[in-house]
Amino acid sequence: MLSTDDLRFFCALASQPSLSATARLLDVTPSSVTQRLQTIEDKLRLKLADRQGRGIALTEQGQLLAERAQAILAEMEALQLALHEQRDELAGRLRVLAPIGFGSAHIAPLAARFRARHPALAFELELSDRPNLRLHEGWDVVIHIGAMRDSSLRQQVLARNRRYLCAAPSYLARHGSPRDLGELAAHACLALRENEEDATRWKLLPPGTSQYRTMRIEPALACNDGRVVKQWALDGHGVMLRSEWDIAAELRSGALCRVLPDHALPEADIVALLPANARQRPQRTRRFVDFLKQEFARPPWLEET
Repeated sequence: MLSTDDLRFFCALASQPSLSATARLLDVTPSSVTQRLQTIEDKLRLKLADRQGRGIALTEQGQLLAERAQAILAEMEALQLALHEQRDELAGRLRVLAPIGFGSAHIAPLAARFRARHPALAFELELSDRPNLRLHEGWDVVIHIGAMRDSSLRQQVLARNRRYLCAAPSYLARHGSPRDLGELAAHACLALRENEEDATRWKLLPPGTSQYRTMRIEPALACNDGRVVKQWALDGHGVMLRSEWDIAAELRSGALCRVLPDHALPEADIVALLPANARQRPQRTRRFVDFLKQEFARPPWLEET
């Protein structure tokens, strides 16, 4: 009789083009994959896969086993989750995708705290500087900052987040503080390239006006890592546009000063992106988003009162 481990192994094999690829996926040797497949075939007395050059092809019986094994494993996981939920416990795997900077600073520690409260839960956090390109790859929650083009996903605001222009006092002492957009255009500007946003297009709302003005900058320095751009600004290399969550402490301490403080910029709220269909969101996903909203009700980057 096949075990659940046999079913998991065969599903992994069925998802790969070759035995060597299966070995890499499972982090075992190719010979052990071959032996395991042979053991399962011996149990069933059936041929499940044929070698084709460097690849493999499932037989008709192998395809049937892969399909039914996936269904059986999914049903077993659903049963386990239902049993845990009856005791108000969270189980299963929670997959979260977040931006590198915000994710490492704020989502990672909260993920560890949430997992500590629910020890039956397996938590997978991936950090990416382009998370919005991978929204449909099976993630339960995607943390996003700023405007979102894909309207098919449900957005839940976790925290309000403003953006500011800022520079180091040393830079402003050397070059002066611009008084309007015309003067700003003559300054060294620092660009952060992330989330497929146009980093050279800055939108500002001058005081006493109702329409944003778009300014096209020629970056003196540009990078896809916010930590690098922030350090450039702290070192006095130019003016940057950055989110409040990342620079609130430096603005309070005076390490950075706001530039054109009377000009408003579009806000870039921190949101959780979820499948539009609420039925696709298991309890562990809903509870984690509620946990984030509670933790960010008073954003930790704001000055305590």
